[in-house]
Amino acid sequence: MNSDVEPLFVQVARFVQDLIVEGSLEPGQRAPSTTELAAFHEINPATARKGLSLLVDAGVLEKRRGIGMFVTPRAREVVLEERRHDFAGDFIAPLIDEALRLGYSRESLQDLVGRVAESRGMYR
Repeated sequence: MNSDVEPLFVQVARFVQDLIVEGSLEPGQRAPSTTELAAFHEINPATARKGLSLLVDAGVLEKRRGIGMFVTPRAREVVLEERRHDFAGDFIAPLIDEALRLGYSRESLQDLVGRVAESRGMYR
């Protein structure tokens, strides 16, 4: 976990979101427990619990008393919608700011983005 970027509990929530988006955790499946997340990330269980609570509040996970947290039917859509909403501010704006500092022209930046996207398989 990268404690320089965002609080640990947010990183825990993002970790579980990533599992959902990638398909490792599907609707109806039990999410990793507070204890499992705390041990895996070597953090305090209260921190892991706070991260899971974020996902419950967002409608990504649901608590089932006595048996754990489970992925909701719309979890993937909820996560993708949130990430799409934040994408420009979190990724595009910083990219443009750095491109400006480095002196990229519009055309050279578009070319660079196109080449990187192609190398990652985006245009297949």
